[in-house]
Amino acid sequence: MTKPQEDQDVVERNRARQTEWYGEPLNDRFRRLLMRLTMSQMELAAMLGLSAPMLSQLMSGQRAKIGNPAVLARLQEVEALVGSSDFDRLTVADREAALERVRSHQPSTRTALRLNGPEVLTGPRADPAAAVHAVLRAVASAAELESAAELLAEQYPGLAEVLRVYGNGRTSDAHEHFKATVTLPPL
Repeated sequence: MTKPQEDQDVVERNRARQTEWYGEPLNDRFRRLLMRLTMSQMELAAMLGLSAPMLSQLMSGQRAKIGNPAVLARLQEVEALVGSSDFDRLTVADREAALERVRSHQPSTRTALRLNGPEVLTGPRADPAAAVHAVLRAVASAAELESAAELLAEQYPGLAEVLRVYGNGRTSDAHEHFKATVTLPPL
């Protein structure tokens, strides 16, 4: 096998791992943020607490895993922020302030591993769709969730859909599904 073919095999394997661990290749997640926030890779890396070369390696598939749980927690925070229907209504100053809060957020390893625990539901960044995702991914891998969805699909299609949308789907799809499915009482 040639060196270029070996390199391509590594990239394909890493992207498959990313899909299993994070629901999709990290390149897709990072690209959406870069486009939505109109920032450079260097700026996004700094906000997440990564080096620019590490972000590049994760995007290109040269590396598979985000090694620091705090970085993953900040990634999820910024995805929830830009996925919010309120994001487009924020002034430039308010957006910058919100992004600075994400940038300066230093969750403990334990908190980051729990995906910000109960704060996902009750804190200032409450996000029920992210909470459902956190629960599902805490108990099963993406592959396990897909297998469970396949087993349930015929008899319980609604449950299968929840496993697919919240367990393996994109954050924006989960938010849309949540809005369409759940009616929350007014505050």
